[in-house]
Amino acid sequence: MIPRFDARDFTGITPEMREAFERDGVLVLDGLINPEICDGLMNRMAELVEGFDATEHKAVFSSKTQAHTLDLYQYFLDSGFGTHFFFEEEAFNEDGELTKPLPLALNKVGHAMHDLDPVFDHFARQDAFKLICEGLDQKEPLPLQSMYIFKQPQIGGEVVCHQDATYLRTEPNSCLGLWVALEDATEENGCLWGIPGGHKTGGLRSVFRRKPDDDGTLTEVLNEAPFEEDKKVPLPAPQGTVLVFGGLFPHMSSANRSNKSRHAYTLHVVDGAAEYPADNWLRRPEYLPLRGFNA
Repeated sequence: MIPRFDARDFTGITPEMREAFERDGVLVLDGLINPEICDGLMNRMAELVEGFDATEHKAVFSSKTQAHTLDLYQYFLDSGFGTHFFFEEEAFNEDGELTKPLPLALNKVGHAMHDLDPVFDHFARQDAFKLICEGLDQKEPLPLQSMYIFKQPQIGGEVVCHQDATYLRTEPNSCLGLWVALEDATEENGCLWGIPGGHKTGGLRSVFRRKPDDDGTLTEVLNEAPFEEDKKVPLPAPQGTVLVFGGLFPHMSSANRSNKSRHAYTLHVVDGAAEYPADNWLRRPEYLPLRGFNA
C-alpha cells in the first residue's frame, strides 16, 4: 500500500515522506496544488493549442516506438528548447486528416514551457517544488524538462513501463519527476501505475542516447530482465495531487478508453551538481541555458 500524505499545508519533506520515498520510489502528495491553479494551467494550455497550426507539424508520439524515430525527428530533438505539439497515435486517418478536433487529438506538449511561457515558468518554479527537490537531496535543483500530457478520452494511448532516467541521465542519477494531476486521474481514465520498490531492483534497464555522430538516436539495453509488472499498483490522483518519483522508479499508464480526459503536467528536475552526459537527447543551445528555481 502506497502511503498518501495530506500536502495542503506543505512546508517541506518530512522524515515520514522521505522514508516512504526511499522505500517505494514514489511519494504521493495530495492537495499540494490548488484546484484553481490547475484550472488556470489548463486554460493557458488551451490558449497555446489555439495558436498552434496543425498543418505545419504532424508529429505523433508513441511510447511503444518511442516516436523519436519520426518523420519529424528534428522536430522532436528541437522540442528540448521549444514548445512543440505531439499527436496521439490515432489522431489521423489514412488520408492524414484529424479524426478528432485539434484539442482532443494531441498527446502532449513539450519540453521547455517552464522556461518559455510565463504562466508555466511561474508554476514550475514555485517554492513547494524547490523544497521537494532539496528535501530529496538535490544540491542544485535544475528544471530540465516539462510536459503537458492530455491523455485524451477514447484515444489516449498506453505508456509502457519505463524509467525516466532512461531519457534524462545524470551521473550519478539525480532525476526527479513531479507529476501534477490537473484533473482527477483514476483507473478508468488512465492513472499512473508504479512498482513499489522497483527502483531498487535491476538498476537502470536502458538508456536513450544520441549517436556519436549525432546522426539519430539509439536505445541501449543495459539489463534485459523485464520489469516485475505483476507487482504494479495504481496511483490514483485527485486534482491537485503531486506524484514525486525518482529516475529509476518503473511506472506506466494504460490507454484511456473512457469519455473523460486526464490532463497532467510533469516537471523533471536534475541536480546541477551531477554530470549531465553530452549524449542525452535533450540539449540546450547557449542562448537558453538551464535555470534554477530562483533564476
